[in-house]
Amino acid sequence: MTLVAVLLAAGPGSRFSGETHKLSAPFGGSTVIGQAVAAAVEAEIGPVIVVRGGTDLGLARQAVTVVDNPRWSDGQATSLQVAVAEAQRRGADAIVVGLGDQPLVTAAAWHAVAGAAGGPIVTASYGGRRCPPVRLDRAAWPLLPTDGDEGARVVMSLHPELVTSIEVTGEPADIDTVEDLSRWS
Repeated sequence: MTLVAVLLAAGPGSRFSGETHKLSAPFGGSTVIGQAVAAAVEAEIGPVIVVRGGTDLGLARQAVTVVDNPRWSDGQATSLQVAVAEAQRRGADAIVVGLGDQPLVTAAAWHAVAGAAGGPIVTASYGGRRCPPVRLDRAAWPLLPTDGDEGARVVMSLHPELVTSIEVTGEPADIDTVEDLSRWS
């Protein structure tokens, strides 16, 4: 199976009141997005694609491909569609999707989800709580929303029979506010 790792990083970060965009905030000797990218790269499951919106994420020296989503303000579904289009262009069989604002998701979690049996949707589970990364096999791509601010979660809710959960270690905390950044740094 040919996989592509995807980090969705196009949101406006409007709840973050820091001096930078939340993804560019310092975190763990890097930035929030830098930590998330490092885990996806370290997992070595395939090329890493970062879907961004209107913000320069400072990833020029990272081993990733940055793809722009011109419709980023229309919601997460548009970023997921950009990721699927890039995966199709590359001939991938599946994408493993994570979020750029989850810097504590480990490479081991990415790797476990990527290699798990099951499908067409495989999701990480942290103590029984489903969170990214999520593997979406090609068969699931037509089910994904094309607009709005929902992604694979809506498909998993509507089609639980398609979902396999894999228990992983790590922490899926989102960094959405300055308080989140302080709490998890």
